Amino acid sequence: MEMKKRQVNHARQIWDRAITTPQGHQFWYKYTYMEEMLGNVAGARQVFERWMEWQPEEQAWHSYINFELRYKEVERARTIYERFVIVHPDVKNWIKYARFEEKHSYFAHARKVYERAVEFFGEEHMNEHLFVAFAKFEENQKEFERVRVIYKYALDRIPKQEAQELFKNYTIFEKKFGDRRGIEDIIVSKRRFQYEEEVKANPHNYDAWFDYLRLVESDADPDTVREVYERAIANVPPIQEKRHWKRYIYLWINYALYEELEAKDPERTRQVYQACVELIPHKKFTFAKMWLLYAQFEIRQKNLPFARRALGTSIGKCPKNKLFKGYIELELQLREFDRCRKLYEKFLEFTPENCTSWIKFAELETILGDTDRARAIYELAIGQPRLDMPEVLWKSYIDFEIEQEEYEKTRNLYRRLLQRTQHVKVWISFAQFELSGGKEESLLRCRQVYEEANKTMRNCEEKEERLMLLESWRNFEEEFGTDCNKERVEKLMPDKVKKRRKLKAEDGSDAGWEEYYDYIFPEDAANQPNLKLLAMAKLWKKQQQENEAEEMDPDKDIDESES
Repeated sequence: MEMKKRQVNHARQIWDRAITTPQGHQFWYKYTYMEEMLGNVAGARQVFERWMEWQPEEQAWHSYINFELRYKEVERARTIYERFVIVHPDVKNWIKYARFEEKHSYFAHARKVYERAVEFFGEEHMNEHLFVAFAKFEENQKEFERVRVIYKYALDRIPKQEAQELFKNYTIFEKKFGDRRGIEDIIVSKRRFQYEEEVKANPHNYDAWFDYLRLVESDADPDTVREVYERAIANVPPIQEKRHWKRYIYLWINYALYEELEAKDPERTRQVYQACVELIPHKKFTFAKMWLLYAQFEIRQKNLPFARRALGTSIGKCPKNKLFKGYIELELQLREFDRCRKLYEKFLEFTPENCTSWIKFAELETILGDTDRARAIYELAIGQPRLDMPEVLWKSYIDFEIEQEEYEKTRNLYRRLLQRTQHVKVWISFAQFELSGGKEESLLRCRQVYEEANKTMRNCEEKEERLMLLESWRNFEEEFGTDCNKERVEKLMPDKVKKRRKLKAEDGSDAGWEEYYDYIFPEDAANQPNLKLLAMAKLWKKQQQENEAEEMDPDKDIDESES
């Protein structure tokens, strides 16, 4: 308000009263801004000086420095920086001071600031960010020897876990301006020493070996890498249990891949794979991954007999589903279908309960156009005494016959399946199959299936399944049936009633009552006299309620007498 009335001195007096507490930072900013807008640079400087006596936050010092730089007062700004780094002695503030000197081309001053900062923090409070900034400054000045001295000085004194950024920047610097030996001697040697300590403390710490090998692979010559790999794989797990070998086996895999991809030495790669598969105790467990990688390597070397020999040996020593699948996949890619048949036969001798293998074998014969063989395979499969997923196998067999348009055989299959299981989904699937014929007789066949299913499932304890069947039947009749058929199915639909039953605890004591829903089917009610009696009792109760309602309504009696 005073400023609007151009009462500047009055405004100053108000600001002087407002800034009597150090918490009023906003008042200080506004006060200095007003003086600067009035062109009173000396007055603004005086306000800043009064403010700095309170040793305010860092932003206030930066505002003062920027104010002086707006008027090209570099020397004054330098003086403020000197006070600033004493009041707020953080590494970032020393770096800002040095960059300020560098920006204004006072390179000697900037170097002096960095040196003072290193001395100020000493060896107890060394910070990698300060040395990184110092080194980058010297790098900009093309003082590469100074940069190396700074990095070496810092790396010798800062703990390794706190100097990751320092290592990274030193590596980048050496790659740009130094030689490879410099990196290996200074950085890799230190990290290698660290990893050596870890693997000495625990030779079975395979994660430490992985990190160590990754380091030597990136910088060392092949002989050194091989030496470390040999030392790593010599630490065989002491217990012959697969869970202890899972990490260890990857040392062999990485070794083989290094020899093949980096060292380009196929013979040594083959030796690594062979040594590994000989070492694994196949009588207790094996690693299908290792055998498959070995076979794939031999294929890349265009050595198919060796690949087949490896996979054949693996199946002979330690048959596994994954090995059979990998071998069959290989022969399929090579279009060796006779070999695939033999492998499937061996596979199914090994795991006759594996439905997926039977299905794949039959699908192969179907693709090759030999439907009789495919049908024979399915017949053998469903004849097995034990299967892991019989419903999938039967569905595949039924789908196969449908694809071949052998509808009578499909119908027979459903009948055979229903001899084994009376599951509601089989009945519904059978009915839908009959419906899919698209002819007039298809509706009749479908309805007959539903009727037969309903008769069969009358003795079924799972009432929800029976309800599911009736709902499916009702949907069918709503779409294709007559009113008579719809009414007939509606009469078969059950009533939903709420019941109570007693609960028993594990120790046999009473655990209270619970409510549940039950379904009463009309066909069942007709055969049970108790249910008939219950229905009659309900009807009697309903009549009683109606009589009581009539007695309670006298107006109705008057109306009737008048009429």
